[in-house]
Amino acid sequence: MGGQGAQRGMAVKREPNQSRPQCRRRQWEIRYSQAKGAVMSAADNGDRVDAWVKQIGSNRNAPRIYLDGMQAIRAGFAPGDRFDVSVDGQRITLTANPDGSRVVSKKVRGGAEYPVIDINSRELLSLFDGMDSIRVVVARDKVFLLPLASEIKKVERLNRLSEKIKGGEALSMGSLSHGGGILSHAIHAGLREAGIDATLEFANEIREDLIDQAVEHNDSWNAGTQIMNLPMQELAQDEWLLKQLPKLEILEMGLPCSGASKAGKSKRGLEMMEDHPEVGHLVVAALIILDKTQPAYVLLENVPEYANSASAQILRHQLRDMGYSTQEAILSGKDFGCMENRVRWCLVAHTKGTTFSFDDIQPKLTVVRKLGELLDSVAPDDPSWREVAYLKEKELRDKDAGKGFSMQYITPDATSVPTIRKGYAKGGSTDPRLRHPDNPDLSRLLTPAEHARIKGVPEQLVEGLSATMAHQELGQGVVYIPFEKVGERMGEHISRLVEEVEDKADEEQRSESRNRRSFGIG
Repeated sequence: MGGQGAQRGMAVKREPNQSRPQCRRRQWEIRYSQAKGAVMSAADNGDRVDAWVKQIGSNRNAPRIYLDGMQAIRAGFAPGDRFDVSVDGQRITLTANPDGSRVVSKKVRGGAEYPVIDINSRELLSLFDGMDSIRVVVARDKVFLLPLASEIKKVERLNRLSEKIKGGEALSMGSLSHGGGILSHAIHAGLREAGIDATLEFANEIREDLIDQAVEHNDSWNAGTQIMNLPMQELAQDEWLLKQLPKLEILEMGLPCSGASKAGKSKRGLEMMEDHPEVGHLVVAALIILDKTQPAYVLLENVPEYANSASAQILRHQLRDMGYSTQEAILSGKDFGCMENRVRWCLVAHTKGTTFSFDDIQPKLTVVRKLGELLDSVAPDDPSWREVAYLKEKELRDKDAGKGFSMQYITPDATSVPTIRKGYAKGGSTDPRLRHPDNPDLSRLLTPAEHARIKGVPEQLVEGLSATMAHQELGQGVVYIPFEKVGERMGEHISRLVEEVEDKADEEQRSESRNRRSFGIG
């Protein structure tokens, strides 16, 4: 055991006639010898790669990469060794070479000499301009200086978006927790208003019936849209399926809110959203898929309570570390002239180098509409008109018990409608009911088509569904107009990028023309 401990770098006992600096030097010599020997042994087998993140410093008004010990040791460098420097794309390589143009210097610390590699050159390090840190990757006799993986991915997203814009290509879009695709449809519609074409590349949804409905009735779909009808957490673990997903420009997701909503938490007795056994952890799966597809823009909608969850905080911080800026807003249906005042939290993450803002997204003027404009023609003697005596009796019991629950009646003159939940077809005691035009004892539930109009959702999206399923899709979906406006705003910012790309191309053309004239060409 003692021999193994010494080999692992345990403290060397100081001899009586040995000074402290001499002891420290001996400790360093052992560590240096062991580290170099381990590197050489592993490198002979080609199975060792080490990595560090190092900050870019500054010296003499030039950027500086300063490697003062272990990085050089693990590469097999020692003070006085020579090496060469080469640049290949976004990579700088330091290669051991007895006849190299540069020399490994040294630094004395605690009486011991450490190898130092000091790269202090504006020209050489210009490929890292704008970066705070880089990766240092060490292999046998080589040290590689590279941008951070997050930086490489950020640049790739920007370049891909610019190339598609420049080539007039449709942007690629993906959807998580798709449902019947109401959110996707709204974002597509908004992008079109801004003159941006988008293609839905894939949609992930756990319910097969909703996917079937979207395929048949949602015109944001196309023949090439991939169906990912499986739990999101399974998709995130399926390496083969992940490889089938393309890179995206836009990813939208409406992660399930049943763990975050007040009703959901109360029903299950949850202390925090993440306690929900089925959906509390889905932010992890969403981030895995997001990292795989590398969208330039990300949109997430949920109930306002989600904004204060641990999942939302994890999402914010991870998106920041992936090279995104995030903007958040609470979107109220009434602010957009919607009949139903459904309130949702919306987060838009955009790659640094692009822009987005929620400022003044609500229309300055809205048209006040009455419910009667949105109602179907239902005969006064239709069986949907019911007395619902059991609900009235329950209302009285709740009132006597001090629960405060009461029935909600609406009329054709109403200018707003209470929030309609996904279980509306069950006709609960607080679900809004339309009063009969003649008999005050009768009332009915709204039809699916009426429900769609109230939310501003195109009726085709629930066409052919049973009342139960249609209300489920609509009740767990978004109010349409606010998210159509978010899509439009996103498209406006992307359009500005189009203008910037075109302006840059024009300037390059003018510059080339000036150069040709200066040389007497053309």
